[in-house]
Amino acid sequence: MYAMVLAAPGAALTMQERPEPAPGAGEVRVRVSACGVCRTDLHVVDGELPDIRYPIVPGHEVVGRIDAVGAGVTELTPDMRVGVPWLGWTCGHCTYCDSGQENLCDRPQFTGYTRDGGFATHLVADARYCFPLGEDGDDVSLAPLLCAGLIGWRSLVMAGGGKHIGIYGFGAAGHIVAQVAHWQGRSVYAFTRNGDEEAQQLARSLGAVWAGASEDAPPAALDAAIIYAPVGALVPFALRAVRKGGRVICAGIHMSDIPAFPYSILWQERQLVSVANLTRQDGIDFLKVAAQANITTHTTAFPLERANEALARLREGKLVGAAVLRP
Repeated sequence: MYAMVLAAPGAALTMQERPEPAPGAGEVRVRVSACGVCRTDLHVVDGELPDIRYPIVPGHEVVGRIDAVGAGVTELTPDMRVGVPWLGWTCGHCTYCDSGQENLCDRPQFTGYTRDGGFATHLVADARYCFPLGEDGDDVSLAPLLCAGLIGWRSLVMAGGGKHIGIYGFGAAGHIVAQVAHWQGRSVYAFTRNGDEEAQQLARSLGAVWAGASEDAPPAALDAAIIYAPVGALVPFALRAVRKGGRVICAGIHMSDIPAFPYSILWQERQLVSVANLTRQDGIDFLKVAAQANITTHTTAFPLERANEALARLREGKLVGAAVLRP
């Protein structure tokens, strides 16, 4: 097998040939056909997350087919198409796992962060954390659903049932969530980098009623605002944009520091919350919705060996939609 490997923080990924891994008990080996490039992969590559295991193979929006099954696996079979998400393993018995909050497990493992991920031709995954995908849709289009879509869905659920939804950062997650919210009959307000006409046009084409710069005030008070851009300075703007009792959701795993802001923009029962990881139920729920809503992902495909280029374009804000690697 071949993999793009991160040897140290900030290093370029290098292509390495490795023996094909054998799945252990409760695991499957997946032959990767597509793997999305997520902003979290940038945080891994740039060393912005704690306790990264080096060397590591990034990538956690994996689509592929099972080609080997470990002992005890009965529900997944060879050649079945599956998706492998960010949350790759949980202990199953801590307080959080026992209370339906496995996304907050005390001893989790994460695909492409603490266990090798999908920037490769093969990976081994815990069978419990693989989602059967069926045969509808092509692999490249499905890949961004495994994180951008799943985290987007969890953040949209946390936004509650409000009609006016703001999305700060209209990238991979934003362009998926906008379609879901529009399908649900909500009004979407898209906030992008100043002057990013291409992203704003994409937002309008996906049903957004308004698109503008992140510093702009929307034409209506928002019931909730979701921040996908890892920019803490956006939090005060989002708080000012939501109505009394409104909610701001920070949906990234990493964000730059939030600047000081006046209490007055938080007062009147506005809420500031975060999203952490996902649960398997999130995946089950979202994949059903994605099919019902006929979600279309906007992707740019790269061969596996050009992973560094895909990451650089994501870092520079030169991608519209999502990048996807193809081994």
